[in-house]
Amino acid sequence: MTLSIDDLLHAFLELSRDSVSQLGTTLVELRLHRALSAFVTGGTLALAGVLMQALLRNPLADPYVLGISGGAAVGALSAMVLFGLMWTVDLAAFGGAMLVAGLLFFLAYKDFKGSGSTEGSATTLLLTGVITGSGCMSLVTLLLSISPDGRMRTMMFWMIGDLSGTDLRGYPWVILVASLVYVCRHARAINVSAMYADSASTLGISIGRLRQGLFFCAALLTASAVSSAGSIGFVGLIMPHACRFAFGPDHRLLLPASCLAGGSFLVLADTLARTVIAPLQLPVGVITALIGVPIFLLQLHQHRQHTVRHVR
Repeated sequence: MTLSIDDLLHAFLELSRDSVSQLGTTLVELRLHRALSAFVTGGTLALAGVLMQALLRNPLADPYVLGISGGAAVGALSAMVLFGLMWTVDLAAFGGAMLVAGLLFFLAYKDFKGSGSTEGSATTLLLTGVITGSGCMSLVTLLLSISPDGRMRTMMFWMIGDLSGTDLRGYPWVILVASLVYVCRHARAINVSAMYADSASTLGISIGRLRQGLFFCAALLTASAVSSAGSIGFVGLIMPHACRFAFGPDHRLLLPASCLAGGSFLVLADTLARTVIAPLQLPVGVITALIGVPIFLLQLHQHRQHTVRHVR
């Protein structure tokens, strides 16, 4: 159905009245709620990507690199196989992600204390996360192989990343705002840690406490995003890089800018997912991958040219 600008304005004006038409209800419950869910999910993934890259000192890190999304996938698919109720899927996904985060913290506890070199600690944490994620994906494969055929499509859409059945929830906004406030307060410490990794403690920075804060914020953000919309790729990887090229590496600006850019990007990608082959809808993870791959390759090429010019 094609709507004119007057129809849209009339529908939005009705939202402030007691009587709301079917069009107004559709705009609120389907379009507005979905757009807000896409924005908070994209902002959450982009912010988690910035924190992971700062924590691991690796520009290729993204929210899924430590296997936390694998824990969410195990929890969500287990709930789909056993119960099939969406509220149990969200709860199980969040619980699975936080369980893996707790396991990572336990296995890499010495690295979070700040002992040893920053580079070595980041490498140990990264390897631990990769192995844990591999184990989770093995369980995901097992769950997919034993799941009923009637639930296979839903499970695959969740694995790719899909916003079609997402409702507007309050907890992702609380987690996003609280995490953003916390990391912005520590943006100066993140800058110092990025520039003077192994000597930051002599400059008054508590490296151990900073690592713990970044890890738990990134874990909470990843768990929130994955439990809401599944594993949507590339948002947490390309948006931080795009904001670095545009605004520079200062985390005082990079953190809020990445959050806003990630949210806007996912709203755009979800709009394309709904309209490209309408009335059919694509998983939004497909759109983010199709857009993200060439953008990331272009960013990588520009970064390489910039590095070569500085070397010369």
